[in-house]
Amino acid sequence: MKRKLSVISILLICILLLSACNQNGEQGGTENEKVRIVLDWTPNTNHTGLYVAEDKGFFAEKGIDVEIMQPPEGGAEMLVGGGGAEFGISFQDYVAPNYSSNNPMPFTAIATIIQHNTSGIISLKEKGIDRPANLAGHTYATWDLPIEKAIINKIVSDDGGNFDDIQLIPSTVTDLVTALQTDVDAVWVYYAWDGIATQVKNLETNFLNFADYGFELDYYSPIIIVNDDYANKNSEIVKKTLEAIKEGYEFAIENPIEAAEILLKSAPELDEEIVKESQKWLASQYKAEVEQWGYIDQSRWDAFFSWLFENNLIEKEIPKGMGFTKQYLSE
Repeated sequence: MKRKLSVISILLICILLLSACNQNGEQGGTENEKVRIVLDWTPNTNHTGLYVAEDKGFFAEKGIDVEIMQPPEGGAEMLVGGGGAEFGISFQDYVAPNYSSNNPMPFTAIATIIQHNTSGIISLKEKGIDRPANLAGHTYATWDLPIEKAIINKIVSDDGGNFDDIQLIPSTVTDLVTALQTDVDAVWVYYAWDGIATQVKNLETNFLNFADYGFELDYYSPIIIVNDDYANKNSEIVKKTLEAIKEGYEFAIENPIEAAEILLKSAPELDEEIVKESQKWLASQYKAEVEQWGYIDQSRWDAFFSWLFENNLIEKEIPKGMGFTKQYLSE
């Protein structure tokens, strides 16, 4: 009898230990959830908050084991939509064709990194392109993309100029400072990086910010997207991941130089002076006038998509409010 009781006791202990191990394993899985974030481009100051959150342990504090990935040739949208990464960095103009297709890939914007569109056309001051109409008669390095050319056509035409008088040069500019000193008069840039680079290199320039030439052009760029299937099954993890990212960008706002140094640790190949000056400039741009980092205003979101449809730049009209959600972003 004693032997039987001992065996039963041992079995009960084993069952309890196994149960505890399983519970700890499940908790450990939750506490150390692996998530992948794919960038849109090589590391730059658009991404600083991610690297800060990793370096400062904001992800780890929330039980997130993050992997920051370089983008594949097909872009972050394809990878996130296909389930190859849970999160990604994209742009509202990049995701528009997806939401207007008959079979959209399953991803949704959950936050904006910068509050306003800070992209536009830059040129050397000596070229005299101080207003859109003055692009006429000058060369412009184009990616030859329909949305790109339509935006430039709009700002030039609205200003009384003729888009057809612009000499389009098919070109992928990799070194803006050098390009502006060749036969290229104007280039589309994201000011936080290339615009700041011209300042650092002491070039006098004119910059035409698209957001200044129409409410519909103040679209969100860049944004954070998430795979819908993953988010639907892991809403709390998505919230925690986004909270850590938010903390990273809030830190960068308050501590731009330290944040820049953190980025440089992960990407030492970057120009240190450009990174630090860019970071200082972005400190006032990440949130701009709003209180909540990441906030997306539906009226601006919808206005850009409506403009695309009205100008036959997307296949079909995108329903109001489609493509983004506020449910994962904390106050």
